[in-house]
Amino acid sequence: MTADPDLPGEIIVHLDVLLARRKVRSKELADRIGVSEQALSMIKTGKIKGIRFSTLIAICDALDCQPGELFEFRKVPD
Repeated sequence: MTADPDLPGEIIVHLDVLLARRKVRSKELADRIGVSEQALSMIKTGKIKGIRFSTLIAICDALDCQPGELFEFRKVPD
């Protein structure tokens, strides 16, 4: 996610890393969690303003991971 100058930090998405570790293709994950490949791509690139808990739960279930493995908060230096 691109840093918003009004926010104290940004959220980094590590979905690509988890997909590679689990040897799962984006299309396969999209099908398993019931979202379009385009929607999943937007999540992967951080081009979203939010994510539904139901989608997050589906991703974590499909990849056997915790939300903290998917996202990282990075503080923007002053």
